[in-house]
Amino acid sequence: MGWLILALMGAVTFLYGVSTHAALLCLLVKPLPVLALLGWLHDAPPTDYRRWISLGLIFSLIGDVLLAWPGDLFVFGLGAFLVAHLAYLKAYLSDCKRPAVLPLILAIGVGASLLGILIANGLGPLLIPVIVYGMAISAMLWRALARLGTDVPKRSALLAAAGALAFVFSDSVIGINRFVSPFNAAPYIIILSYWLGQWGIAASAFALNSKNIDNRIH
Repeated sequence: MGWLILALMGAVTFLYGVSTHAALLCLLVKPLPVLALLGWLHDAPPTDYRRWISLGLIFSLIGDVLLAWPGDLFVFGLGAFLVAHLAYLKAYLSDCKRPAVLPLILAIGVGASLLGILIANGLGPLLIPVIVYGMAISAMLWRALARLGTDVPKRSALLAAAGALAFVFSDSVIGINRFVSPFNAAPYIIILSYWLGQWGIAASAFALNSKNIDNRIH
């Protein structure tokens, strides 16, 4: 309950800071929801899956700070979230390695469509970093969806897939707002879908146990 309260306090205060353009307040409280998820995740079964998800949350925390920091640290924030997605990718591969062609096609389609839109509107020097990041998050989405319909516990697979989709949606809105057409509601849509995504990914670790991981062969 304590972690939930910390997360809610941080989220509400951050949203207030966004609405009042209080940059310093946003910088101070933005990491709190993900920090709370890290504390909460400590209660999940001690599996390799949990360890990789924890690492992903740590780098997400770094990315949160870099993106909220005064000045344009977008590339560095992008790099931190790139590592986070690779950690999530490793977590999903720890209990499911099936090829999953349909999820692969879907993930490629989503990633290619978004990259096509962004590239058409001009990315300048960010072209290569954004392409690399797009490939990483698409791979993360693929492996999250690949766990659906396997002997991975259903609740874990659903939560991870929903979390990955919410994360991709959040990043898509970031790209559209930054490179295509800014709109006023973007900051709220971005952060709320991001928090929901991170919650789903973290919550997926609670439906697993060490025996599930050790005995599963794909």
